Amino acid sequence: MTELREPPEAPGIWTARRRYVTVCALLWLPPGLGMASMVLLFSERGMSLAAVAGLFAAHSLTVAALELPTGGLSDVLGRRPVLAMAGALSVVAFALVGLGTTAWVLTAGTVLMGAARALASGTAEAWYVDTVQAHSGPDAELRTGLARGGSATSAALAAGLLLGGALPWLFGTGTGLGARLSEATSGAMLPLSVPVLLGAAVRVVFVCYVLTALREPPRPPATLRSVLRGVPVTVLGGLRLGGRDALVRRVLLTAAAVGSALAVIELLMPGRTVALTGASGSGAMAYAALSCAGFVCGGVGSHLAPLAARVAGSGERAMLVCLGGCAGGVLLLGVTASTTHLLATALAVVGFCLFYLGIGAASPNEKDLLHRRVPSTQRATALSVQSLALQLAAAVTGLVAGALRPGPLPWLLTSTVLLSGALLWRRRAGERAARVAGV
Repeated sequence: MTELREPPEAPGIWTARRRYVTVCALLWLPPGLGMASMVLLFSERGMSLAAVAGLFAAHSLTVAALELPTGGLSDVLGRRPVLAMAGALSVVAFALVGLGTTAWVLTAGTVLMGAARALASGTAEAWYVDTVQAHSGPDAELRTGLARGGSATSAALAAGLLLGGALPWLFGTGTGLGARLSEATSGAMLPLSVPVLLGAAVRVVFVCYVLTALREPPRPPATLRSVLRGVPVTVLGGLRLGGRDALVRRVLLTAAAVGSALAVIELLMPGRTVALTGASGSGAMAYAALSCAGFVCGGVGSHLAPLAARVAGSGERAMLVCLGGCAGGVLLLGVTASTTHLLATALAVVGFCLFYLGIGAASPNEKDLLHRRVPSTQRATALSVQSLALQLAAAVTGLVAGALRPGPLPWLLTSTVLLSGALLWRRRAGERAARVAGV
């Protein structure tokens, strides 16, 4: 194929797609590794549950505060240096969290994690779209690569979750390896630290890969003055984009609906698994297994996204169908919320998996639509605005759902929100609507 004969300075589509998939896997494996053990690690360090919640709040607030400025920085400075900065910050952050024994060190680690998350948000995706469009023009096919990146992300999270849960258990078995490790490091390194520190090592690999493999299309050289002047202008342009383009508004509203659903699932599902198993330990294991299944379903959905668009007839119709499926999945979780009967439990698992399958299939189609309306100079900023909409909606919905009485009501309300998000895609944007880049 002609793509394989492109010179190294301008990678072909297949090469860009392979590198994007690799970056997605390396980017999301460390969070997966820490997902199963981080709360327990903080508890082992003497942090109360309220203090742990405060650490996660510090992480979320850092991401929210830096989301737009770092998106603008990526659009002005370039994708590769910003991704490398994100990876370097993550190495320090994971090391602080894995080895820290005091509250201020752990706080510094979680804040740096938030800063790194904001820097990486949408940057790899923007690199992929820039590279493909530089190679094949603005009408280049994007959905397949975005879908494979989503599948790689889900697979990395699932693998990290399983490995991160297994490593502390292996180090804590009768071999005494964990005890010797803790004694040799004066308590700085516990069995629960191992997955987090492995995440730091993966981040080192990530930085090396980014610096050596992610070549960018040419862009004007950046100076300190151009960065300081360009970032605020780019951020304001990204915010205005949602106000003047109907399709971008629909993308942002959809992100808010999905964020609301994710917040309710992450808040309420652990309690449901504990109620089902009768103990917190077994409930946590059940939730970890269920989350892993959800990530697998999300990866399968991402892989099927191009097929969904072909069968539905367009990306917009695929969004309608996929989000409608998500709403149906949450509805199943709602109607089974008051019972732990075997049939109800099976329906709840089906609903959970259906939700993640729909999200996985919807996301690449949504991103394909967004990238065709946003110029390269605002691409990472637009992705940051989308991420910010999701996070803010998740934060508000989490507070509301936490105040409601447990039972079907939070789930049914969330299903209604998702269905409203799906219905936004009933009408297609004008077939001949001008791209923002050309306005």
